[in-house]
This record gives sequence, structure tokens and C-alpha cells, in this order.
Amino acid sequence: MELYIKYNIDMMCKVLLQQQLDKFGINCRVTEPGYVKFKENIPMETYNSFIQSLKQFGIEIVDNQKSILVQKIKNAIIEMLYADKGMQSLKISSYLSEKLDESYRTLSQVFSEVTFISIENFIILHKIERVKQLLLTENMSLTEISFMMNYSSVAYLSQQFKNITGVTPTAFQKIMRQKRYIETK
Repeated sequence: MELYIKYNIDMMCKVLLQQQLDKFGINCRVTEPGYVKFKENIPMETYNSFIQSLKQFGIEIVDNQKSILVQKIKNAIIEMLYADKGMQSLKISSYLSEKLDESYRTLSQVFSEVTFISIENFIILHKIERVKQLLLTENMSLTEISFMMNYSSVAYLSQQFKNITGVTPTAFQKIMRQKRYIETK
């Protein structure tokens, strides 16, 4: 028997993080992706054990201001890309500047300095991942996906998809269907 699973990475991380916090009896609140607000001080030994437990899941504590800002930028972008229809049509520079209360130029410079890629390239990579997810899990046409993800045209989405993945969206769907068919035999 095989299962094809649709999942929400943000929800998975939030649940995993909350489970680890509960395991260590840490009184806090997970307010947004990548951010925990402690309600009280915790012993250093408990804090260190908590950090070690997170490492086994590939979760690290971000501890310098530039890295924290980059994480906030990433969270805002992902929130925008995975939000209900409509939010994707916002202008990213305005959205980030307003949400993070910082000039887009500063955000862009810090992001590039820390990650070695531009905010625009990060967005493109994540948009393509979102498109792949939609192609595999939703019953949406390429036109609907293109509109939802705020592409100017299906042709532009297809071009960007092929530049990143090496195949067109239609070819990607066909490959994945064939893979599923072969795996079910």
C-alpha cells in the first residue's frame, strides 16, 4: 500500500517545536514561524538541552541580528506565497518594508550578504516549489496557478519553471504521474 501525502511545512515545524517545548516544560508561545516568545526565564541547562533536541530535527537557534532579520524576511515571503489567494499579488518590496519596518534596500542588502542570493531569487525558487506542490496536490489548471502565484502569463510561469527545474510544468506533471504509476505496480 502506498500513500501520497499533502503536508504543510509551517504547521509541521510549529507542532514539532511545540512538542519539544512541552517536553522540556518550557512556558512560551510560538507566535509565528521561526519565533518563540518565552514567558519566563528558563535554566541554562534546560535551554541547552532544548537546543540540542532541536538539532536532531535540523532546527537551529538564530542568534545574530542579521540572521534574525533574514529569517524574518524568509518567513514573510513564505507566508505571502502560501497565503490564500490575493496576498501573492502584493508588491514584495512594499510588503516586506511594511511588515518588517525597514527599507527594502536594507532588507535586500542584508539578505544577499547573509544568504548569497537575492530576495528575488529566493522568491523565484520558492514560487516554483509552490507551483510544483500545487501541480501535484491541487486540481488546478496552469492558468489558475499562474494567476494565483501572480505571474503575468502562463508562458512566463512555464519559462521560469523550466529555467529552475529543467522541464516544463506539463512535463513535470507527466513525469510525476508516470513515477506514481510505476511505483503502484
